[in-house]
Amino acid sequence: MNTLKNDLLLRTLRGEKTERTPVWMMRQAGRYLPDYRVLREKYSFFERCQNPELATEITIQPVEQIGVDAAIIFSDILVVPQAMGMEVQLIESKGPLLPDPIRSMADLDRLVLPDVEERLGYVFDALRLTKRTLAGRVPLIGFAGAPWTLLCYMVQGKGSKTFDEAKAFCYTQPKTAHRLLQMITDVTIAYLRGQVAAGADVVQIFDSWGGLLGPDDFEQLSLQYIRQIVAALKEEVLTIIFAKGAWHSLENMAATGANGLGIDWCIRPQMARELAGPRVALQGNFDPAKLLSPIPVIEKEVRAMLDAFSGGPHIANLGHGILPNVPVEHAIAFVETVKNYQYEPAR
Repeated sequence: MNTLKNDLLLRTLRGEKTERTPVWMMRQAGRYLPDYRVLREKYSFFERCQNPELATEITIQPVEQIGVDAAIIFSDILVVPQAMGMEVQLIESKGPLLPDPIRSMADLDRLVLPDVEERLGYVFDALRLTKRTLAGRVPLIGFAGAPWTLLCYMVQGKGSKTFDEAKAFCYTQPKTAHRLLQMITDVTIAYLRGQVAAGADVVQIFDSWGGLLGPDDFEQLSLQYIRQIVAALKEEVLTIIFAKGAWHSLENMAATGANGLGIDWCIRPQMARELAGPRVALQGNFDPAKLLSPIPVIEKEVRAMLDAFSGGPHIANLGHGILPNVPVEHAIAFVETVKNYQYEPAR
């Protein structure tokens, strides 16, 4: 095992003191980087995911080109529904399409609880190869989609701003919905365990659509399943929950024992800290669209963000994925401003 030369992210998640705030960006391996776009022209999305050499190359690009403090494996949350037997198409600039969605209890019979080594081994191979290639430069983050977010796609069959059909499915067929959520949870635990065994230093659970649910529904349809995942992995790996828009449940998310909580730009850092408590690391919460501002504005806004998070463990990140039209030098400015910030460790 390579010892890490830069373990800022891990120390922050463990609540240890650090010389400065660690920084990485969601969707950092991808579409805003010219080198990634070259590969996108040559290979389909799933070819890029399923070829460990390509996935490794893409994962490492932002470490080398942007200077981030962590790599996140290049993959997609929808590899889990795919491994469970659903057809998943990813159409460039249009998003995901699952042409045969789940609509009833009978549809669950065509899902499988896969052997993750067999169906998702390519992700583990990519993690192992990335780990070797990184040679201890920075930690490696693995990830999975939260069960609620995966249910949204599996039932709706495509992306949506509201996921009305997925919500209606849960409200009209609660028994089927909870059985599906439990199936996804069981597969996700096995999948993330495989990622840890393959070298992931941290795992993040992405609940992209958690914010579509009110507090009670978030508990019932999302958090109770995320809680199972965090509990299953707690002894093995550091965990981060990112439930976009579900700030109302930060206190309950912190109570899962997760080491970090991602937040978006719609909540003030002070309020997030009050809700989450003093110990958990908060990750975020720069608006990705602000990276389109002139560089002096980015630098000023990043410093304001860091000021607002001072006094508790913080990982500098965006409040959602980086946008494809962000100039590379703007991403570098974001990272460099964090690195150069005069850091006052919490007393």
